[in-house]
Amino acid sequence: MLRNRTIVLGITGSIAAYKAAEIASQLTQAGAKVNVVMTKEAIQFISPVTLRALTGNPVVTEMFDLASEFSIEHVSLAKSADIIVIAPATANIIAKLATGIADDILCCTVLATRAPVLIAPAMETNMYDNPVTQDNLSKLKARDFAIIGPATGWLASGKDGPGRLADINDIISSIRQVLGRGGDLAGKHIVVTAGGTQEPIDPVRYISNRSSGKMGYALAEAARDRGARVSLITAPASILKPADIDVIKVNTAQEMRQAVENVTSQADALIMAAAVADYRPKSTAKDKIKKGEAGLTLELECTPDILGSVKGNFIKVGFAAESSNLVENAKQKLKQKGLDFIVANDITASDSGFGADTNRVTIIDQEGRVDSLPLMPKREVADKILDRVAEFLSKKVGK
Repeated sequence: MLRNRTIVLGITGSIAAYKAAEIASQLTQAGAKVNVVMTKEAIQFISPVTLRALTGNPVVTEMFDLASEFSIEHVSLAKSADIIVIAPATANIIAKLATGIADDILCCTVLATRAPVLIAPAMETNMYDNPVTQDNLSKLKARDFAIIGPATGWLASGKDGPGRLADINDIISSIRQVLGRGGDLAGKHIVVTAGGTQEPIDPVRYISNRSSGKMGYALAEAARDRGARVSLITAPASILKPADIDVIKVNTAQEMRQAVENVTSQADALIMAAAVADYRPKSTAKDKIKKGEAGLTLELECTPDILGSVKGNFIKVGFAAESSNLVENAKQKLKQKGLDFIVANDITASDSGFGADTNRVTIIDQEGRVDSLPLMPKREVADKILDRVAEFLSKKVGK
């Protein structure tokens, strides 16, 4: 989504300007071409030399810069941009954009572009809360500017409140989301489940599995970046909440089943990446069970079959985590659950089992196609799976 995209990064005179260096670095590492535009106030906080070193491109600070590759910067930058990101954005720059004042290179570039614009405000709390600033932000939103943040926390003024620049990872995610508005899943509602459910034994203990939730979260973020509206139903996972995704937290298989039934009524696809516990204690102790000399015997019962029971006119995708007979067991599950296709992986492999950042999967569909993919990062695996989802949705529309 970011590779080979041209991103104009605007930096204004906020104390948070130093964080723009990390934004530029991450975007460049992701394969984007980053062109930085700095206001004269921003130069007081961070050197253009730093940004040039991080991006490998000239930094524009003046309307006409003979050292730059651009002839008329605001026009050239505006035409080349796939997106313009202003991070941090001060109250001053927000006011200028809202009222159409073009007295600096950054405002001129924004006014001259047809690319989407993402603004990340950063300022003192009273300035952010001021009705004038809020009115200006409302005007920009009405003109289809995307706004991310601000976050709440400690500020340079010594106060604690809203006004901090949004988390850098959230800004990068929002850039991906804005760029994906016209993607092949635009207008689609994709439901993804993730993580390993927890079935309580008593108030302290539970039955679960080793699922990290990484594959499900990667699928949710990849679907968002391709333009989809995403609902992520997640069991407990030590992963940051992804931006611009509706996250529904559950613990047990029964809670996950209910959540899936609630959100799939208008879904276009359900991707069941969660590792749902197959069994749960038949009864849960109200108090913590004390350790005894005789040991402990638990009576277990089956958890609900979510994939097999959920109904609806949507694409159904399942996962098969197997330790043996990978393809055979996956084909059996594909048929039993009535899935459109299934994603199978060998959990005994250290590079693609639970907790790994990579995965090696085999995709099997109802037509008998068996595609074994090489080892790759889970985000790339997610896109391969979504390629197949998009293919099935296209066939569905064509019927």
